[in-house]
Amino acid sequence: MLDLALLRRDPERVRRVAARRPAGAGFVDEVLALDAKLRAARTRVETLKAEKNGLTAEISKAQDRAAEAQRLRPQIAELDASIASAGETIPALEAEIDAILSEVPNLLDDSVPDGSGEADNVVVRSEGVPGVFPFAPKPHWEIGEALGILDFERAAKLSGSRFAVLRGKGARLSRALANFFLDRAARRSYTEVSPPVLVNRETMWSTGQLTKFADAMFQDREADLFMIPTSEVPLTALHKDEILAGETLPLRYAAYTPCFRKEAGAAGKDTRGLIRLHQFDKVELVWLSAPERSFEALEQLTRDAGDLLAELGLPYRVLALCSADVGFNAAKTYDLEAWLPGQNAYREISSCSNCTDFQARRGAIRFRREPKAKPELVHTLNGSGLAVGRTIVAILENYQQADGSVRIPEALIAYTGFDSIEREPL
Repeated sequence: MLDLALLRRDPERVRRVAARRPAGAGFVDEVLALDAKLRAARTRVETLKAEKNGLTAEISKAQDRAAEAQRLRPQIAELDASIASAGETIPALEAEIDAILSEVPNLLDDSVPDGSGEADNVVVRSEGVPGVFPFAPKPHWEIGEALGILDFERAAKLSGSRFAVLRGKGARLSRALANFFLDRAARRSYTEVSPPVLVNRETMWSTGQLTKFADAMFQDREADLFMIPTSEVPLTALHKDEILAGETLPLRYAAYTPCFRKEAGAAGKDTRGLIRLHQFDKVELVWLSAPERSFEALEQLTRDAGDLLAELGLPYRVLALCSADVGFNAAKTYDLEAWLPGQNAYREISSCSNCTDFQARRGAIRFRREPKAKPELVHTLNGSGLAVGRTIVAILENYQQADGSVRIPEALIAYTGFDSIEREPL
């Protein structure tokens, strides 16, 4: 959530930065007008209260307090009525300002490139060289179905479209990848967390998921609980309404969870395969950082995700998302895209973002630099480390063999217990 104090202090900067996003800066004048009314109402209340206090002081100083109180009672009653009347508008104005600001995305960092869509994202670097195949490489859904490790037909029978069943070595590969990702996170001093995958409305709101993305969430309306779209949500909200000791920062968390998304805005896109499912597994990495270190932390977080791809021998590239493509919560985002030879394209496999103090303001996540120092908001960061299903996609397509089998990356063999996948009986 944007800082109202910043909007008051430097509206031109907010206007300039907000105008870079598709949503625009129209909210600035609207909020400032409401804020002027709010501050006028508060000033009016304080002025009336001061006037009433003056009358009360006169009564206390009078020789005949009872007589003075009797004389001033009509004025005090009139002031009480005026205070109540003036104060009635304050909650409504505060709620209206909050409602507008809750729908406004984070301010972009100045380093974010301008652009009108994903075509304007900037390739920062490429790692690894895409392999050359002596045959026409196949897409992962053809490979997986032929090997008997992916079953979309039975998944549709069980649950409908955009679900998958992983079988045999496919299921074991998925489990191996989760363990591999978590072990590598532990080596880098991330604390592993196993959070709930059902969270309450306040948790969703505090991490910027509501109301902007409400239509993308699976929800138990009776219990008013939401299935998490990513474990960024519970990991970021772990310290909601807390004041942390400055020396504990940065806090780094890793969690492996299933994730659930309706993909309401993706009709007709990636209808085949594992790229865009309603349910998928992911290891998420979350940082809570001191403000002055958060962009340095973003670079490290992005390297942590990229190193996983490098160790698996998967070619990838890092993109700085342009102003139109950065998500609602983020001030800056890098996407990591793995090369998929079966689709002859790079596809997103991780997204790493610095959300600055945007989520922390909603969640009141603060820290003190010194024991008696004034609390400050932390900066929150998140990134996929990595999406399990999309990594399976990249492995199947990059390690496919002419005979239809798939080799296992060397770094994973100790986790899978096998070095290749051949046809499995159904």
